[in-house]
Amino acid sequence: MGRLPTSGFQKSLYIGCTARSHERPDNYAVTSRRRRRTNAHITLNVYSQVKRTKKRNSIVPLGTTLHRNRRRDRNSSGNSETGSVMLRELVAHLRENRTQLREEWARRITAGALLTAMSKEEIFSETTSVYDNYIEVLETGSVEALQAYARSLSERIIPRGVETHEVVGIVLLLRDVLGRSLFKKYQNDVDLMNRVLDAYEPAANRVANTVAVSFVQERERVIRQQQEAIRELSTPVLQVRERLLILPIIGMIDSQRARQLTEQLLRGIRKNRAKVVVVDITGVPTIDSVVANHLVQTVEASRLMGASVIITGLSSEIAQTLVTIGVNLSKMNAVGDLQGGIEEAERLLGLPSELAKVATQETKA
Repeated sequence: MGRLPTSGFQKSLYIGCTARSHERPDNYAVTSRRRRRTNAHITLNVYSQVKRTKKRNSIVPLGTTLHRNRRRDRNSSGNSETGSVMLRELVAHLRENRTQLREEWARRITAGALLTAMSKEEIFSETTSVYDNYIEVLETGSVEALQAYARSLSERIIPRGVETHEVVGIVLLLRDVLGRSLFKKYQNDVDLMNRVLDAYEPAANRVANTVAVSFVQERERVIRQQQEAIRELSTPVLQVRERLLILPIIGMIDSQRARQLTEQLLRGIRKNRAKVVVVDITGVPTIDSVVANHLVQTVEASRLMGASVIITGLSSEIAQTLVTIGVNLSKMNAVGDLQGGIEEAERLLGLPSELAKVATQETKA
């Protein structure tokens, strides 16, 4: 006879496996191995569930729970009070040494060839404001005032060519200057210096992140404004004569520029009460299906506003693209070149063309 199970789990598994064999004849117990394996599997699952249930329903003594909660609250409150004390001590140190640290920071900015677009007086003035806002963040924990100043500073220095790495560099220099000052003060007490740095590091990181993000956001806003201005200049709507507009397009057309083109054209039609618009795409090398469909929609929108659109300057590549992608060209009036487009526009307006004027003058002569 084999060794009997010893552990509780092995005993439960053994009982589950052999329970049915005691209730049946011996030959049935020997031959029903598949059923015994199934029973063992069920017993294992039941045991696992019971074990998880016991663990979930286990009761911790009330005194132990209260003791743990009190100790955790006491530790958290103690750490918070310690951090506040360290920050107050840090702010007092920075205020006391304001002039010396600010001058050292400005000197290192000049030595590092940062903010070269600004004079020394301007650098000193800006560093003074940034330093005072820096201390205010450390003292109050609020970054609203620093954010407002960082946006204002960015508006002033971005047009002068100040780059992102320069702004990040001066913030990191300030952090280095202040860190060296703290190390010098607390170098004889390593534990105290570590506690001060633990309180200083999160606040310093927050200040650096605030200044850098504010500058990058302002820079992106300026870039977007410049891009919009360039797009407007690249798609001018020109009035040739009364009720006649010309829209020359040069360069690549993407979806965003196509939308802007449509908006400008519709505004021009409404403003000048135009009846005919000549859109010249001689300077467009190629267009895709999205832009081609947008061009057709522009023609339709102009027609709804009472203006006929004449497309001129279609290259062979663009013509093949329009045919290949299956754009509906039945509502597009296409003319070979700009001169032919203007003549067609004058005909639609009922105006005599230049050739007709020349012929009339020659006949009179």
